[in-house]
Amino acid sequence: MHKIFHLAQKVFFVLLVYCLILSLDIFSFAEEIKKPNVSGVFYPSDAQTLSVQIDNFLNKANVEEVEAEIFALISPHAGYIYSGSVAAFGYKAIKSRNYKTVIILGPSHFFGFNGISVWPQGSFRTPLGDVLVDERFSKELIAQIQKARFIPEAFAKEHSLEVQIPFLQKVLGNFSAIEGGGPATHCGWKIVPIVMGRLNLQDCKRLALVLKKIIAGRRDVLVVASTDLSHYHPYSESIDIDKRTLSYIENLDFDGLWREVLIGNAELCGLRSVITTLILAKEQNINGVKVLKYANSGDTAGGKGKVVGYASVIIYNEENREENMLNKEEREKLLKIARDSFENYITNGERLNFTVDDSALTKVQGAFVTLNEKGQLRGCIGRIIADKPLFQVVADMAIEAATGDPRFPPVTKKELSDIEVEISVLSPFEKIDDVSKIEVGKHGIMMRRGFNSGLLLPQVATEYGWDRDTFLGHTCYKAGLPTDAWKDKATEIYIFSAEVFSEKDH
Repeated sequence: MHKIFHLAQKVFFVLLVYCLILSLDIFSFAEEIKKPNVSGVFYPSDAQTLSVQIDNFLNKANVEEVEAEIFALISPHAGYIYSGSVAAFGYKAIKSRNYKTVIILGPSHFFGFNGISVWPQGSFRTPLGDVLVDERFSKELIAQIQKARFIPEAFAKEHSLEVQIPFLQKVLGNFSAIEGGGPATHCGWKIVPIVMGRLNLQDCKRLALVLKKIIAGRRDVLVVASTDLSHYHPYSESIDIDKRTLSYIENLDFDGLWREVLIGNAELCGLRSVITTLILAKEQNINGVKVLKYANSGDTAGGKGKVVGYASVIIYNEENREENMLNKEEREKLLKIARDSFENYITNGERLNFTVDDSALTKVQGAFVTLNEKGQLRGCIGRIIADKPLFQVVADMAIEAATGDPRFPPVTKKELSDIEVEISVLSPFEKIDDVSKIEVGKHGIMMRRGFNSGLLLPQVATEYGWDRDTFLGHTCYKAGLPTDAWKDKATEIYIFSAEVFSEKDH
C-alpha cells in the first residue's frame, strides 16, 4: 500500500510538470536575441568590412530617385558576392525613408512545415547590431491566422530573411553606433520576420488580407519579399525564364504567376512570399511596379553554365498624392458629415452612424476640423494618426471641435446657425533635417522633442503672414518648447500638406 501511495505521488508530479509545460506561452521559447545563421558565410562577420561592402554596393547602384511611396521590395537572398549588387538597387531606392515596421517574408529552405512561422519577440542580431521585432504586430498576426505560429526550426538555419537585415540597417539607419565591440540596439524601425512554409494560393490570399487589416492604412510599413529567380539553368535560358517571371510580377498578376510556376514556365524560390506581397499591394490599390535591376550569377560571379537569377523590384503607389484631390462632390459630402455630426450631438446628445461607399472618403487618412463663428476661431481638433476612414475621422473630429477644444466652452444650440465648418485633409508626414524644405503656405509643421509635441496647419502661417522662421518658432511654442528649439538637433521636425476647404467655398 505504501508503494502504491508513492507511485501515485510520482505520477501526480509528472502530470503536474507536463501540464505546467503545456500552459507556458509558446512565445517564451523564442530566443530574446536571434543570432545570425550565415554571418561570415553569406556576408562578412566583421562589422566594418560588412558596412564598407554594402556601401560599395549602394554607391554603384545607379537608381533614379523615386518620389512615390514605396510599399514593397522584392529582393534576392544569395551570398552578397552573388546577389548583393542587385539587392542594393532596391535598398538604395528606400534610403532614409521613414518606415517604422518592416515585414520580411522569406521561403523555408531547410525545414518543411505547413503554414507560416512568425518570430514573435526579442531581436535579430547582425554584425551591425540588433534589430527589434515588432512584437505587437507579430503576435497579432499569429492570433489572427490559423496556420501561423512560432516554429523555431523554421529559423534555425534559414538565410532568406537574415541577409536582408544588414541592408535595411544601412539604408534606414536609426540605430546607435557600435562602440567597444558591443552590438548596437536599433531604436527606430522594427521587423516582422515570417518564414513561409507550405501554403496554397488561398492561404496566401488569407495572409494578405490579415496583413492588410493589421497594417490598417499605415504608410510607414515596408514589405520585403525575399526570393531568387530561376536556378541552375544555362545563362541564356535563365534570362528567358526570368523575363517571363518578371513580366507577371510587373503586371501584379499573382494568379498567372502561380499558374506558370506550377507548370514549370516560371521559377522563383520565394513564390509564396512574392504572391502574398502582390496580393497585398492590389488589396491596397497600389499598382506601380518597376524592375530596378536584373542579373544572374553569371553576371555577378562568373561561370555561365548553371546560373541563378536575381532581381530587385519596387512596388509603389503610382498616384501623386498632391494631385489626388477630392472632387467637389466628395468635399461637400465631408462638410455635410461634419455638420450633421456635431449638430446632432449638440441637439440630441447622440453620435450618428454614417454609411459611405465613396472610395476617396473611406481611405485611411488624418484630418482636422475647424469651426469658425463670425470669422473667429471657435474650435479646432484633429487626428494626425491615419488609422480610420477619412469620413469617420471627420465625423469624430467635428464633435471634438465643437465640444472638446479646451480653449473654448462647448458650442451651444443657439450658436449652430453661426458656425462655419472648415476641413483640412492631411497628407502623410515627412521627417526633415533641413528646414529649407519648408514652403510657407504649402506645408504644415509638427515639432516633437521628448514628451512635447505641437502642430500648426499650413493655412495658419498664411493667415498671419509669417515667414518660415516665425512659423517654426510658433510651432515650437505650440509644442511647449522654446521658440528656437527647432535649431536643436534633438528636436524632430515633420512637414505635411493639407487639402483645405470650407462651407463658404461650396
